[in-house]
Amino acid sequence: MHKRTIAVEDAQALVGKEVGVSSWRTVSQEMIDQFAAATDDHQFIHTDPERAARETPYGGTIAHGFLSLSLLSTMIFDAVPALEGRSVGVNFGFDRIRFLNVVKSGARIRARFVLADMKVRPSGIVEMHYDVTVEIENAVKPALTARWLTLAMPDKPRQDSE
Repeated sequence: MHKRTIAVEDAQALVGKEVGVSSWRTVSQEMIDQFAAATDDHQFIHTDPERAARETPYGGTIAHGFLSLSLLSTMIFDAVPALEGRSVGVNFGFDRIRFLNVVKSGARIRARFVLADMKVRPSGIVEMHYDVTVEIENAVKPALTARWLTLAMPDKPRQDSE
């Protein structure tokens, strides 16, 4: 469960505003290696620190762009309150993603979430669009920017058993 909740009506008043900033997260080599194993993307710039130091301008390995993107799921949980009556959130996609800077192994990142748009569907599902920036600690350029679409699903009505 989220630590905080907000009423749908109160969330609608936040459209156009920053609604949360996540904690800093370290992107470790172990995390990068696990992502490489999960996605079968073992390109040396991610998994071979010595070769990456020799053959790339980065001085070592870098995280997969999709690893940084996938961390949005945990960072939004950390930063943005859940909607009351909607305990399940699902990914609805992205309208735009731009990878702007590499995340070096050992770097710390965090995400800033601006609620760009919000629609309550007749079904009670809430569609939310976030403008997200993933910052790298001590870097001028962010790792990525994206327009992320999520859906907050209404809780099923409780059925009391007799």
